[in-house]
Amino acid sequence: MKIGKLSLVVVSLLAFGISVHAQGNVVSRSTPAVNYRHHSGSTKIDFKGTDLMPGAHGEAKVNTTRGAMRIEVEFGNLQSPKGFGNEYLTYVLWAISPEGRAINLGEVLVGGNDRSKLDVTTQLQAFAMIVTAEPYYAVRQPSDVVVMENDLRADTEGKAEHVDAKYELTGRGGYIPTGYKFDPVLISARLPLEFYEARNAVRIAESEGADHYASTSYANAIRQLTEANAMASRRNIETKPLIAISREVVQTAEDSREIAMKARETESGDAKNRALAGRAADAKAQSVIDAEARRRAEDAEANANASQANAEAGQANAEADKLEAERKRKEAERNAADAQAGQQNAQAAAMTADQQRLAAEAESERNKAKAASSDSQLAQALREREELRARLLQQFNAILMTRDTARGLVVNMSDVLFDTGKYTLRPAAREKLAKISGIILAYPSLNLAIEGNTDSVGGDDYNQDLSEKRAAAVRDYLAEQKIPMTSMTSKGFGKTQPVATNDTADGRQANRRVELVVSGEVIGTTIGVVAVVPGTLPQQEIHP
Repeated sequence: MKIGKLSLVVVSLLAFGISVHAQGNVVSRSTPAVNYRHHSGSTKIDFKGTDLMPGAHGEAKVNTTRGAMRIEVEFGNLQSPKGFGNEYLTYVLWAISPEGRAINLGEVLVGGNDRSKLDVTTQLQAFAMIVTAEPYYAVRQPSDVVVMENDLRADTEGKAEHVDAKYELTGRGGYIPTGYKFDPVLISARLPLEFYEARNAVRIAESEGADHYASTSYANAIRQLTEANAMASRRNIETKPLIAISREVVQTAEDSREIAMKARETESGDAKNRALAGRAADAKAQSVIDAEARRRAEDAEANANASQANAEAGQANAEADKLEAERKRKEAERNAADAQAGQQNAQAAAMTADQQRLAAEAESERNKAKAASSDSQLAQALREREELRARLLQQFNAILMTRDTARGLVVNMSDVLFDTGKYTLRPAAREKLAKISGIILAYPSLNLAIEGNTDSVGGDDYNQDLSEKRAAAVRDYLAEQKIPMTSMTSKGFGKTQPVATNDTADGRQANRRVELVVSGEVIGTTIGVVAVVPGTLPQQEIHP
């Protein structure tokens, strides 16, 4: 392999090796990975099918751009995911870091002639890529149904080195509990795949107990699914609005599933602690009983030996009868004293057992109090997240028109903040973005996903390029305002995600926008707060 301008590090460990952890439904796996160094040009890498789908194949082109890696990939001969079970409806492309962190790069749909294309970006520099079958697109850890993995090409330029990298997969019991049965899914050509993924997400959330442990989020998912069902039952189905509400259902249901899973883990840990305390108390009581039994056995053996010695002495010398009678009297007195002592020991043992029982009951009450405190702390944390989310909504709304959706907070600006047909930010846009960055910098754990969109005027390539450059311009300006590049991504969608009709000037105005998706655990969502720079249609809008 010759040395070229692109330096690669190939990560290869126990090719396609799998091991199962002792706890949970987590499976470990390793696969080849590549270190794509920034500002080093582009390279190509192949995909090959695993034993689950040996006929599948693909090719990816990885371009190093400023602050991100752009991945253009095309797959072939992908079979229907339902062949792996009724719960599997789609495929997802993942990037795996050398440390084992998995990032969902996007949904892979089976296209015409069994060809599928994807154009995505990632902030990782060194990573492997795999494709898995999933019940819906918004999963946060890959399943163990790995159908393709990347494979180094013979003509790839770079220096090959070997390092170790593993990643973890969710076994079939991870998203779907043992014993849960999925009804067969009859997919209608009239309805989009996203609608069936939404139904899958709600059913999986319910199987995890979200209706009990995350009732608010689960109720929102049910409400949204009811709205989607109503739209799907109409004679004339509006596909784009149905896709939009279905994706919101998936996000909300996945959030409720994760909240329920964490609550159940906390509850299980408390139960285990109580069981351990009970077993310790039982072991102490049994130890006392065993010691008393051993002492009595030893006394019985000593008495038997003494009786045998007395009989032998009587047979040997009748003259010793008087002495023997005296010895027996004293022995009887000793036995009476021993019996009294044994009774006292038994009473003491009973008192000790009572004390240990009371101690165990007291420990149980303390554990219950700790569990109640943990529930209170969790509720307080959730309230603080909601209060922070409301505060951010008010702060963003003071700058730009804002709405609160299942994805987060959406801030809307028109494209007049850019020069016509260009991606240069006007002074008014810089002023508003500076204020937004000031708010975001107060919460360092927040992440930004910047997404550009256009109307349908012009060619596809032109619109795609313009949307990417406008998103990148917003990202670069925010970086100048001290927001770390590592917490931001940018992506262009061209005209593929309209929020209004392109048949009117107002509709085209609304479709020309840049969206900032702000996410983080601090506001109770990993999907995020969404600030939209130009014109999405509002949901639950609050006007400044």
